Amino acid sequence: MKAQKPAIVVHGGAGEWRSERREAGIAGVKGAAQKGFDVLKGGGSAIDAVESAVMSMEDNEVFNAGLGASLTLDKRIEMEASIMDGKTLSAGAVGLLHDIKHPIQLARIVMENTDHVFIVGRSAEKLAEAFSLERRNPNTELREKYWRELRDRMAQDEVGYLPRLSKLLKANPGLFDLDTVGAVAVDREGNVAAATSTGGTTLKIPGRIGDSPLIGCGNYADNESSACSATGIGEIAIKLVLAKHTCDGIHVGKTPQEATESSIREVNRRMKNAANQMGVIAVDTKGRIGAAHNSRHMCWGYMTPQFRRPRGYLTAKTVKNAV
Repeated sequence: MKAQKPAIVVHGGAGEWRSERREAGIAGVKGAAQKGFDVLKGGGSAIDAVESAVMSMEDNEVFNAGLGASLTLDKRIEMEASIMDGKTLSAGAVGLLHDIKHPIQLARIVMENTDHVFIVGRSAEKLAEAFSLERRNPNTELREKYWRELRDRMAQDEVGYLPRLSKLLKANPGLFDLDTVGAVAVDREGNVAAATSTGGTTLKIPGRIGDSPLIGCGNYADNESSACSATGIGEIAIKLVLAKHTCDGIHVGKTPQEATESSIREVNRRMKNAANQMGVIAVDTKGRIGAAHNSRHMCWGYMTPQFRRPRGYLTAKTVKNAV
């Protein structure tokens, strides 16, 4: 694709998208891409654009972020988010949030108003109170249904907890919610930014932190290369520092599309004997974009000056090989 600035790419999650959510998912990523691009088109910054796009998806119960977040093993909500500005390498992240309406807003508050990068739990929610952020109950009937289905399937299996999760994920990927949302953008000035938000994995152990709030793993942005957001099984993105790995590939000369495909091949090579559903999106400072995954689906969309309306899809480049 021809490089054009400004540009934005968003994803609504890699994994198995059930039929009842597909149409709404595609509409949701297109709407998020449009909101972010409207910011860019008006001369706004990349960081404002990715925040706006992710907030749009946090308000859409079809996604596992904000409203519609997944439920933990003991049926609680524990949301996570991070945001990064490639111009300054400033970053903010939050985790273990129960009722914050827009976790990505709180991540930005951490980035811009504290000396820290990552704050979790009650301290993060007290910070939200100080800045008068809105609250809401993120639980929905759909996530309750998915929680019951997965709990019942796990109850039928006699092996231990972690082997049980891996076994079920391989056999029934549609039972798990891996639908992290994310956005990457480049503005008119060539500044890049990334934002990622999630409700976590259904039936996760309470207190588990995934890749979404971990800078370099689920999210990364650097004006010397690009911005990337990852989605899928957080433990894999953490082990491979996947977002930074993708940006490093672009830094040494790969296009965003080449770099995203290379990252997924690395997942396939290093994690070939495990459940390994992953996806990544990226944009460089020139406005070139990339998207790849090894899962059955990855709901994603993008918008550039080349188009009158945003594009939205249920798959990108699917990479199954490891070389």
